[in-house]
Amino acid sequence: MRFIALRMLLHDRAKYLGILFGITFASLLITQQASIFCGLMTRTFGFITDTGLPDVWVMDPKVQFVDDVKPLQDTELLRVRGVEGVEWATPLYKGMLKARLDDGSYQTCIVIGLDDSTLVGGPPEMVEGSLADLRRADGVIVDAFGAAGKLARPPAVKGAKPRPLGVGDTIELNDHRAVVVGTCRVSRTFQSNPVVYTTYSRATTFAPQERKLLSFVLAKAKPGVAPADLAARIQRATGLAAYTHEGFRDLTMLYFMRYTGIPINFGIAVILGFIVGTAIAGQTFYNFTLENLPHFGALKAMGATNGTLVRMIFLQAALVGSIGYGLGVGGAAIFGAVTKGTEVAFRLPWWLLLITAGAIAIICLVAAILSMIRVIRLEPAVVFRS
Repeated sequence: MRFIALRMLLHDRAKYLGILFGITFASLLITQQASIFCGLMTRTFGFITDTGLPDVWVMDPKVQFVDDVKPLQDTELLRVRGVEGVEWATPLYKGMLKARLDDGSYQTCIVIGLDDSTLVGGPPEMVEGSLADLRRADGVIVDAFGAAGKLARPPAVKGAKPRPLGVGDTIELNDHRAVVVGTCRVSRTFQSNPVVYTTYSRATTFAPQERKLLSFVLAKAKPGVAPADLAARIQRATGLAAYTHEGFRDLTMLYFMRYTGIPINFGIAVILGFIVGTAIAGQTFYNFTLENLPHFGALKAMGATNGTLVRMIFLQAALVGSIGYGLGVGGAAIFGAVTKGTEVAFRLPWWLLLITAGAIAIICLVAAILSMIRVIRLEPAVVFRS
């Protein structure tokens, strides 16, 4: 009976391809849009992920996400260091400064100021130079993508490609001279702005003069002290907000989920893909069943039970569902590979494949149930009608 079910399905090529197209389209759209959504959400806390050494981030209580910097007084660093359970604590500057390019245009950059003595919070991977080179006069480290893109020098010959910013080149940051001593590889930012690392003292010199310039305090827990417990101690002792690495990441992601239109926009696209896939696959599969009612009637007349016919329909739905799921997910993966290294944010975690599989299973189940009801109600005498 399984062989007969597959012959019935594959014999009508037009219906078979129609069902396959609907499921493939749904799988592709759900996976692609959800992957872009995951990529965008990952970019919102990319800086937190790159700064993995500290256990606790200390900040102003009104901070809502990682880019919502509300500066602290420098004395807060000493207060954090005095909390029991803190092994070390270092200052961190994070701000948006304008870089003046050779052609006179300006580009906004994310400037990160690291503790002068320890350089805690530096980039996760160096491409050229070393982190210690930041101690050179006017030294800065630029992320490789920004150096080759928005900060690239104009071509010497008209029509040629821009030259990536390299070691030894100079840029102006807020009218201050800065010398590139290295390039690094960091997570892409949500705004896709270039990232520039330097020392804390130099960053506060580059920044406009304000009374408060300390963006965050990075703290490490002593051995045996849980980061969550240390964060609670710092909050009680200083009155500042203190989050663990995971807590600050979740705070940032929840802000974008709650106060931006990103979840709604991508959610609509995913729901649309699910509805369209269900409509195409369900209607086509139902029409396929209607055209094959005489065959199902003949099988009933020969003694096939309703249970046998239902299993045949589920086998047909499972086949097209599996193939369509594979084609859709494969297409989304190809899209991610093609757009890798571009402005497109694409991240395909393993659990997203399970979510897509569940959505496709529901689509196939709905299509199978619609067809199954008609077959169960079918009278065997239909095969003898002229």
